[in-house]
Amino acid sequence: MDMDVTLLSAGLGSVVGLILALTGAGGGILAVPLLVFGLHLSIMQAAPVGLIAVGAASAFGAVLGLREGVVRYRAAAVIGFTGMALAPVGVRLASVIPNAPLTVAFSAVLALVAVRMFKQARRIPTGQTESIQEQSRLPCVLNPAEGRLIWTMPCAWALAGTGAVSGLLSGLLGVGGGFVIVPSLNRFTNLQMRSIFATSLAVISLVSVGGVAAAAWQGSIAWNIAAPFAAGAIVALLLGRLIAARLAGARLQQAFAVTSGAVSLLLFVRGMGWLTL
Repeated sequence: MDMDVTLLSAGLGSVVGLILALTGAGGGILAVPLLVFGLHLSIMQAAPVGLIAVGAASAFGAVLGLREGVVRYRAAAVIGFTGMALAPVGVRLASVIPNAPLTVAFSAVLALVAVRMFKQARRIPTGQTESIQEQSRLPCVLNPAEGRLIWTMPCAWALAGTGAVSGLLSGLLGVGGGFVIVPSLNRFTNLQMRSIFATSLAVISLVSVGGVAAAAWQGSIAWNIAAPFAAGAIVALLLGRLIAARLAGARLQQAFAVTSGAVSLLLFVRGMGWLTL
């Protein structure tokens, strides 16, 4: 029985890693639903396990991004450390909120991600279509001479606010927060999408530390599931990067969005008590 759980955990983790490689940081939001339906865990049990896998896989992706020089590490630090501070608050809330409303809340977040991703897949990212004058009005813009963000108070507040929201949701629902970080960086900065994804992975790895540490302190992590789940995610992420360039695209993003919408509906039905599987 233990071997079956280990193999199933590793297999489910590999799905998460592959999704992360093909769709970007927001793909990790499916980690918790996979654990809920695949291993019949509650949201509170699945959240830290999913966060470990998403955080570990994101850390590997962030290291590769650092080697390529596309991670904005100062922006990642501001968002990440703010998120780390709020993640334990989310973990605490998850321990006192009943599973049913927590499941419904997760389904709502997943539905929002699905709609947003489907819309984004139908258009070119805004950072590639805005004029220089429009970009200059953004809170965070790159210094063209240095290739680094110009730091201002509006920029710092925008990034810190992004970190606070992603950290709270990470601890509460076990999501990495990429679905918050990527749109925020796309909205508040003029970074290229390649840099946005890499920076988001770095943030997720930092934010995950806060959530995982708080969950471990409370003793609510099932390590026999978390370890193989994370290992499967990391291996699949590395392998997925080899085929991402061939498969990634608008159609794939839309397919992921439709899948996320369907899973959101299943979670809502389960949270309302209409589905016991």
